[in-house]
Amino acid sequence: MTAVNPIELNLTDNGLSDKVRIHIDEPMASGWFCHELSRRLMDHAVNKTRPVILLCIGTDRSTGDCLGPLVGSKMSTSGQEFFKVFGTLDQPVHASNLGGKLKEIQDNYQDPFIIALDACLGNLDNVGCITIGDGSLQPGAGVNKRLPPVGHIHITGIVNVGGFMEYIVLQNTRLNIVMRIADTIVKGFHDTIALYNGSEFQKEAQEI
Repeated sequence: MTAVNPIELNLTDNGLSDKVRIHIDEPMASGWFCHELSRRLMDHAVNKTRPVILLCIGTDRSTGDCLGPLVGSKMSTSGQEFFKVFGTLDQPVHASNLGGKLKEIQDNYQDPFIIALDACLGNLDNVGCITIGDGSLQPGAGVNKRLPPVGHIHITGIVNVGGFMEYIVLQNTRLNIVMRIADTIVKGFHDTIALYNGSEFQKEAQEI
């Protein structure tokens, strides 16, 4: 069995982590996810009065590209009220309607904080990793689609190996790996909600 590096940090010049990559085989993967997402919400001073949009990008027509809608469906039916979810298996957000959905968000929410989530392809060693970073992601870049960058925070799940015939690779991705990544992300989101609603998190957020 190949050893898995559970969490990898990309450091900025000041020594702070700009992006993390967490492997789903790490026993504390959802805990690391919660820690990193919560820290970034605090860094951006996100409070309960600011709408937090979870924009889950992808399509249910491709196994590898259904990570976003799968997470969106799980979150929208879980009873949580912290995230305003866009992108589900029933109503996916994809290349054809992303621009319209972004306009809908801006028209209906005041100063929305957007967390963009999408599947991606990567190196063999990184398949099964979840990446969390500040700033927008460029959806569709891996399959040569020109879509607007989106998100104050971005989350990606590396579902398969990229570099050649990406459309076919996405269509032939194992559902098992997509489900495992989705379950880890959803567990991390729920842990983040629980932490965010806690008094200690609120106290820290108010002090930033």
